[in-house]
Amino acid sequence: MNILTKAFRVQLPSMKQFSSSIASAKNLAGKREFTRNIWYMCRSENVNGTRAAFSQEFLSHNIRCSCECTGLKHIHTKGERELVEFLTEEIVAEKKAQKKKTLPTEVDGFKVKLNGADVELTKHSDKEKIVISFNVNHTVDAEDEAEVDPSADKPEFAEMRSKPQFEVDIVKGSQTLSFTCSFLQGEAQEGEYNDVFGIDEITVYEGEWNNTMYAVAGDVLDGYLYDLLMNFLEEKGISNEFAEKLSDFSTAYEHSAYISLLEGISMFTIEKK
Repeated sequence: MNILTKAFRVQLPSMKQFSSSIASAKNLAGKREFTRNIWYMCRSENVNGTRAAFSQEFLSHNIRCSCECTGLKHIHTKGERELVEFLTEEIVAEKKAQKKKTLPTEVDGFKVKLNGADVELTKHSDKEKIVISFNVNHTVDAEDEAEVDPSADKPEFAEMRSKPQFEVDIVKGSQTLSFTCSFLQGEAQEGEYNDVFGIDEITVYEGEWNNTMYAVAGDVLDGYLYDLLMNFLEEKGISNEFAEKLSDFSTAYEHSAYISLLEGISMFTIEKK
């Protein structure tokens, strides 16, 4: 790969420079909201041809509230009732759309550790430890732009995928060689390698990371050095195939977190005040 080839690569902000990524995160969140919500705007029936049934938990609230208002039990306003009704149907539909009901404990030999929206994948060997970390928040977008036809019986939508920026830390003793990587957008141009991901930033440091450490952006590296570093990552198991599996896991985990969020909002709305 030469310098001209490197010029086509898209650099995303480093996770170690979090503040500069807020704007792009909001844009991704907006796309996700449109893609998910428009599916419901275009349908009047669920996948079985009938309206999704409300949960027994919701129906059980169809009694007079103990505070003697005219609302349902613990649901005091029209807005609350409409919200719970919508969430009940939305949760049913999202669970039907889930491709993976159970998350794996390993991804391509890396052990999985979850902490809220944070994900950590770890692999140990005699000589080193490799830690891959990422956050699933604001990482969902449609694979392609969807052309929505509201009149269609079964409108087709682009698949939603989570493609997070991720850190690769290769630890030997007290030293760490750290890469910040992100998924590349669009198709490879003529003369480019067909990489799934690219290097945004690289640094090497002793002990714990802090903001005084020097780091260099991937797009200013010598083209040949960049290729050697990509080959180095591939030898460590961070290949195109691994990146696809990472995206698969992140997509499944983000989807389960989204369903849990909907359930949390519903329970918050109907809980006794």
